[in-house]
Amino acid sequence: MPSLVALALPPGPRFVAELSEAWADGDAVLPVDPRLPIPAARRLLEAMRPAVVVDEAGDRQHLRDGRPTEDGDAVVVATSGTTGEPKGVVLTTAALQASADATNRRLGVDPATDRWLSLLPVAHIGGLSVVTRALLTGTALTFDPDDPEATLTAVVPTQANRLDLRRFRRILVGGSADWRERDANVVRTYGMTETASGIAYDGLPLDGVEVRVDGAGQLRVRGPMLLRSYRTGDDPKDAEGWLPTGDSGSVGGDGRIEVDGRIGDVIVTGGEKVWPASVEDALRRCPGVADVAVAGRPDDEWGARVVAWVVPTPDGPAPSLPQLRERTKAHLPAYAAPRELRLVTELPRTALGKIQRDLLP
Repeated sequence: MPSLVALALPPGPRFVAELSEAWADGDAVLPVDPRLPIPAARRLLEAMRPAVVVDEAGDRQHLRDGRPTEDGDAVVVATSGTTGEPKGVVLTTAALQASADATNRRLGVDPATDRWLSLLPVAHIGGLSVVTRALLTGTALTFDPDDPEATLTAVVPTQANRLDLRRFRRILVGGSADWRERDANVVRTYGMTETASGIAYDGLPLDGVEVRVDGAGQLRVRGPMLLRSYRTGDDPKDAEGWLPTGDSGSVGGDGRIEVDGRIGDVIVTGGEKVWPASVEDALRRCPGVADVAVAGRPDDEWGARVVAWVVPTPDGPAPSLPQLRERTKAHLPAYAAPRELRLVTELPRTALGKIQRDLLP
């Protein structure tokens, strides 16, 4: 029976070598972030039940309670776990190949001349997919951030703010909302671990990807790059292969996807729905705001009130609640304006920059 091999390794040639060896043996790989605290790493391994753990010291620990994988399984990737414990997403070689091929077609990748630069943690699908698409399409791969021959990369918005983006032919930006103006070579992506990375680039679905909106306003997707199941054996897809994304949105006449936000994040205030992402987008343009998060809090009068957590800029006065409300109402309906302001020094975020709204103080 094929096994699950946990690789507690940083991005680099050794990770690639261990991944390739496991695949050659017919096994699947569980990437584990070596930066995880020991208790968190232990919980992850207990939940995923690999048969072998390979660490940075080169040790290979064989575990007695490892659970086998199925033929064709390539990776098991833990979701970011923004709420609750992460799930292990099982992706087959066929799914990874379909994702890699669709990306190559959309970006016009030439394996003979292009080179992927890996900059993201390989324990997350955004970073892992750079490695797997390079391997599965025979495209060169580098982990050297100064490699002058790198033409393609994938980053989160925080990294994009610090890079000279002009040196790349194409840059995929995902992981969290990106509101800044970017050069034409920047491609904003939409996807999740369950879809083997991005399935829509600049709002347009990749080849082979179908998107529809169900009766509840939720985006559902279907395509050859979707997960086989979770590590528990549960399959979130319906009988026709449609995966509920958990995102509310719409699909335009040209097929372009518009995402409002996570369904669980919506704030219902006075009977009106407010999407935190749209309020955050408006507030980021307010003087004195370095970073911002928006969420709802219980309110006796409104049911829920819109609250803004703001990190002020260090070189000026902090914004006031009236300023934030005025800025919001210039772009959105008045009911979307924050009714409370909380000044903080930082916002809780995942490793890929997503706001952890459940941890907002």
